[in-house]
Amino acid sequence: MMDPVTFRRHLHAHPELSFQEHATADFISRQLAELGVEQRPVARTGILATLRGGKTPESNRRTVVLRADIDALPIVEQTNLAWQSQNRGVMHACGHDIHAAVLFGVVQQLAAERDFRGTVLALFQPGEECNPGGASLVLAEKPFEGYDIRAVIGEHVEPQLEVGTLGFRAGKYMAASDELRFRVHGAGGHGAMRHLLKDPVAAGAELLTRLIALNGEECVLSIGRVEAQGATNVIPDEVYMEGTLRTFDEQQRGIIHRRIGIIAADIDARHGVNTDVEISHGYPCVVNDEMLVKRAVTLAKADGLKVEMLPLRTTAEDFGFYCRQYPSIFYRLGVGAAAGRTHTATFSPDERAIETGIAFMRRLALQILEK
Repeated sequence: MMDPVTFRRHLHAHPELSFQEHATADFISRQLAELGVEQRPVARTGILATLRGGKTPESNRRTVVLRADIDALPIVEQTNLAWQSQNRGVMHACGHDIHAAVLFGVVQQLAAERDFRGTVLALFQPGEECNPGGASLVLAEKPFEGYDIRAVIGEHVEPQLEVGTLGFRAGKYMAASDELRFRVHGAGGHGAMRHLLKDPVAAGAELLTRLIALNGEECVLSIGRVEAQGATNVIPDEVYMEGTLRTFDEQQRGIIHRRIGIIAADIDARHGVNTDVEISHGYPCVVNDEMLVKRAVTLAKADGLKVEMLPLRTTAEDFGFYCRQYPSIFYRLGVGAAAGRTHTATFSPDERAIETGIAFMRRLALQILEK
């Protein structure tokens, strides 16, 4: 029987990009089959496993969902580990292999015991790293209908926390994300003949400046790409820009969207240009259930783990889709500062965190089911 660390190393050596996790899903499915766990495909390349407690009467629909993401990133790994990626250009640089190993370890233990009431749904979710997000596809299939979902539980590795430390935040935690694209259409020409032009570069520059001015305590807007295919004395007909918007409140999110449209229309009117504004909705805000966080913090401290309360985080997670529909908790699992930064070619989390993650997630799930 495969242990969770070996399970993790296999995934790390064979990473796959979002919604391409076919071999990953097949591997997970085979390992679950060896445990005799009921399972089915979900969201194209995900796996949903079902464990019913041995103490569960037929009328008991009380259920906890445990979620781990399984996709990797387009990065050339440079760790030189014995189990480093064999798929050049793809790497588990965000710890999803750790997440999956923790969940597998929990399933492994629960499958051996079955000494609990209720049902545990173990979700190995694809496609967290890109829109539309695997979580949205999971929910579209309505796999939790008929269950009394008491909690959806997820975790994420955190190199800023040492092994044996968990990080929590009640309420708003991670940002909603939107992708912004702007195409400014003007009338280009000779750079020395400005009176004949409707300059999309000047309009685009003002647009960028006014967009950046929208930044605030709970609003982050960045433009990461600007294209103006002109020259020293050539003004192009068009300028293209794209960026990201992060907010922490759906009402504020809508207000910022409207302000972006108003700003673009004002600049168009004054510069004589026409701007196409595209706002692609990404993930909603991760909002942790306050009672679940309180329970989790108490449990972690009782288990002798160090606990840190976390600040707002401007990164996004498709776990926010679960938060919209069910009581949910998303916390941080310390993997040590020596791991380096996530989304880098040298990221290497401390595997001792897997044992910590398994023990805590299992205890939290069973406590919720029992109470």
